Amino acid sequence: MDNKEMISVFDMLKIGVGPSSSHTLGPWKAALRWIDELKGTSRFETIVGLKVDLYGSLSLTGKGHATDIASVLGLCGFDPVTFDVSIIDSTIDYIKNENKLHLNQEKEVKFDFQEDITFHKKFLPFHPNGIKFKALLNDGKTTSSTFYSIGGGFVVKEERKNAKKKNKAFQSFPYSIEKATDLVEFCLENDKSIPEIVLENERTLRTDEEIDNGLKAIWQVMLESAYEGCHTDGILPGGLKVQRRAKGMHDNLMANSQQAYNNPEEWIDAIRNTEVKFRQILKWVSCFGISVNEVNAALGRVVTAPTNGSAGTVPAVMLYYMTIENHNAGFKELKEFMLVAGIIGSLFKKGATISAAMGGCQAEIGVSSAMAAGGLAHLLGGSVEQILVASEIAMEHHLGLTCDPIAGLVQVPCIERNAMGAIKAINAAEIALETDVTKVKVPLDKVIETMWETAKDMNTKYKETSEGGLAVQVNMSDC
Repeated sequence: MDNKEMISVFDMLKIGVGPSSSHTLGPWKAALRWIDELKGTSRFETIVGLKVDLYGSLSLTGKGHATDIASVLGLCGFDPVTFDVSIIDSTIDYIKNENKLHLNQEKEVKFDFQEDITFHKKFLPFHPNGIKFKALLNDGKTTSSTFYSIGGGFVVKEERKNAKKKNKAFQSFPYSIEKATDLVEFCLENDKSIPEIVLENERTLRTDEEIDNGLKAIWQVMLESAYEGCHTDGILPGGLKVQRRAKGMHDNLMANSQQAYNNPEEWIDAIRNTEVKFRQILKWVSCFGISVNEVNAALGRVVTAPTNGSAGTVPAVMLYYMTIENHNAGFKELKEFMLVAGIIGSLFKKGATISAAMGGCQAEIGVSSAMAAGGLAHLLGGSVEQILVASEIAMEHHLGLTCDPIAGLVQVPCIERNAMGAIKAINAAEIALETDVTKVKVPLDKVIETMWETAKDMNTKYKETSEGGLAVQVNMSDC
């Protein structure tokens, strides 16, 4: 693994379009990067046709993850952060019907959606998620480039595999954090909390105003995706005919509420005034997690945390804190939660993986649960060591979790897993707060190492290929 990179909170928490960060957002961003490459040469103006080749996991679950659609939207030059998701269908229908594509919104080139996108079952050596873009030029020649979507919307090229671990930007971080022990050491030496340490690093890249505005934008998307999911019913797209459940759960929980609301912010206040018993708490947390990932499954806008498939766990725990634990919580608490969650996620990315195609679902729901557990433990008053214990506990009980989406769709069992990951995160945080950290047997760094070893040993068919587990035991005809 390439550990020498400067990973920001904004790398771990990205605004994008569902259903998958590695299979949807990654290919979308790869297409945008390829356009940038072409624009840097004289070849862009000579392009007359395009081809897209998908390999390995991007091919095996590509249809269910809308990898083909995302790649084409990227070639059109659309920004996944701002693109109006309500016009995805009409945009793709136009391309299919007209057999042409408006490359980077600058020039039309021929493109047959069925013929010019090829799904290859073979895996490229560098990473399971390979995608190659090829341009046909007006002189009969071609030019191509291959990218790899490595999870969480991160995209790389193969030359990084043997690159020397040098990164000048990385050296500008005041606190070089590669392992959990580094984080503890910096906090204790400088008498700072984890959010304070992370914030100092973030200031290397952005001003305080940019940081706050960025985190507010991330929270707004999290909140709006939960709100949308809780107020939308119907059947999820893709062919499995999965019924949305968040709205029904939400309506039952709000049945006795007398407080009206007109927007997500007023909605939070209304939830705070509902009945709060143990069963209701479990239902609310599950409702929050499921709602976000139903939006994600419908190609909606969510935040990778650290991936799209695990987008519901972190906001579910944040909403739990705001609606159950602390009714006075505001942006200060949300900011600290995200800073802690971001650094925890970066430790897993550096020491293991956040790609289900590399590590199974432990790399997605497991990491998201660890991120959420750490963030919550901090807000509940945990020490630096207890925060890391919370993250360790959450991941320890996700080790070996396979990724086996039925029909390649991020629906079954993925949506429910976000609810389970959120509940485990809350449980892990509570256990950590009652833990004597001097007697802890499994440090976070060791569980990260174990996760990576588990990932390498895991059978490939359980790594987001839809060739094992529930994906083969449950047929489309059963649904």
